[in-house]
Amino acid sequence: MDEGTAVGGHVGHRAGSSGYRRIVVAMTAAGVATFAQLYAVQAVLPGLADTFAASASSVALSVSFATGGLAAFVLVWSGIADRIGRVRVMAIALTVSTVLGLAAPFSPEMWSLLVLRGLQGAALGGVPAVAMAYLAEEVHPAHLSRVAGIYIAGNTVGGMSGRLVAGAVADLGGWRWGVGADSLLALAALIVFAAAVPRTRGFTPKPPGSSGPGLLRRVGSAVADPGLIALYCQALFLMGAFVTVYNYLAFRMTGPPFGFSQTVVALLFVAYLAGTAGSAVAGRLAERLGRRAVLLSGVAAMAGSAAVLLVPALGAVIAGLLLFTFGFFAAHATASAWVGHRATAARAQAAALYTLAYYLGSSTFGWLGGVFYDNLGWPAVVAYVLGLCAASVLAGAALRERPR
Repeated sequence: MDEGTAVGGHVGHRAGSSGYRRIVVAMTAAGVATFAQLYAVQAVLPGLADTFAASASSVALSVSFATGGLAAFVLVWSGIADRIGRVRVMAIALTVSTVLGLAAPFSPEMWSLLVLRGLQGAALGGVPAVAMAYLAEEVHPAHLSRVAGIYIAGNTVGGMSGRLVAGAVADLGGWRWGVGADSLLALAALIVFAAAVPRTRGFTPKPPGSSGPGLLRRVGSAVADPGLIALYCQALFLMGAFVTVYNYLAFRMTGPPFGFSQTVVALLFVAYLAGTAGSAVAGRLAERLGRRAVLLSGVAAMAGSAAVLLVPALGAVIAGLLLFTFGFFAAHATASAWVGHRATAARAQAAALYTLAYYLGSSTFGWLGGVFYDNLGWPAVVAYVLGLCAASVLAGAALRERPR
């Protein structure tokens, strides 16, 4: 059947079916709502530094607190999702995070903004913690890599639009208006998600007291496979490199020798469209060439383009940022879908651990990049990013695909 069968014999929605199309729309909207809010402050970090008289690494904590909160709660959300369902968890997470996002612009001090951002990140963790598990349960396995790439592409649209909206509005009315505008964008995306998401057909809730392994045992099985650990390391190191570039590039572009305004700098986030393409292309290429080849190619593209960002010319920065973003999202889409394929007994926990590593890399390595920038400047940031790419390659050196 085109739509799959009922629960118990559900084989997943196939590409081209109405259920598949609704899943694509709903998960794209969820990605937009999540990532527009998660990185809402990234485009206005120089404005935060001026308002609170703080250093680059200090205001970057507003990004790290959100991603750190997300990392801390992904396993909690995955356990809740096993009880109440993936869709319900995503709806709750987006609703709570949007309310907190609307409150963030009213923060009178840096510490209150950091608290709200941490809580917002904890709420947002409900979406990436279960998204891949949801797709693996609801989409036919033959099309999982493709739809995973589309979902990641939706994440890039959210990240790009959030940064563009925040940066442009901040130039007109300050960073508070910019962050508030992103929360309104997330509210609109939440409405689309709720209207489009289809009834779940591949999920069976795990009631309290039921037989089967508990959460700790399921987490244990998700770390027993060395291949899964290698994939978690990809998330850790590559996301750290990615966030470092996007956190501190705004400081470089607003200072000498460039001296651009926040609106012009925000336009650089259009490079996220390259990530949209990278995510979508990666899924199809992985089906044809294999996941390992696509993953390593993405990392190589990141390393080569990071070196280009050293050139003090706008054209070089644009070209380097486009390729860097394409490479990162191609690698990320491949690795995250690979987790869904490789994990069987504890798919939700494996997806959550990948997400935890992803945002742990964002919060810790992203902040540490600011220390390099504050003390040694942009060349040190680029060298640091290259080191993280090398760590990714070493961690995944023995990673191999299992036979189908």
